Amino acid sequence: MESLYILVPLSVVLVFIIGAVFWWSLRSGQYDDMEGPAYRMLLDDKDAPPCDEDAPSGGGSALRD
Repeated sequence: MESLYILVPLSVVLVFIIGAVFWWSLRSGQYDDMEGPAYRMLLDDKDAPPCDEDAPSGGGSALRD
């Protein structure tokens, strides 16, 4: 019974330490997705409007004349 006087406060302190370490890891970006943007770049965007690189190059702008 006397061991509970030591184990209960020790477990509460341990839970707070683990919670603080977890909170620090969330705030410092330890769980950021590093591979997702690389794969997203390779996916085909069907809803995206065509960019300027897809337009045929006619050698100049029609507004220049």
